Amino acid sequence: MTDQAAEPVTDLDAALDGDGVGELDPVDEQLIAQLAGRARVNGLDLTGANGLLAQLTKRVLESALEGEITDHLGYEAHDPAGRDGKNSRNGHRSKTVLTEAGPVEVEVPRDRDGSFTPKIVA
Repeated sequence: MTDQAAEPVTDLDAALDGDGVGELDPVDEQLIAQLAGRARVNGLDLTGANGLLAQLTKRVLESALEGEITDHLGYEAHDPAGRDGKNSRNGHRSKTVLTEAGPVEVEVPRDRDGSFTPKIVA
């Protein structure tokens, strides 16, 4: 088993300047350029059902949903605290979200007692 370092959490509100427009640092700019370049080389469309924007939207939404259920349950995924017989993660369900990039199918996490109600994807 390999240890995985926790990903740093970025406060998006703090990253926004006064006029509501966020500024990307050079590393983010490089990452975006790499993604767009790979998509172009591999013939991946920017838009459309399986386009780059739809895939990025899916990943961002699913990451946010995982953060929401972690906050709801009070412990990280795979944490032994979830084995105490209280409410815990219970798989996922598919949901199609209509976005500006087109329809995106996301996996929404569930909890055992059905009390988790996502906010980002109502």
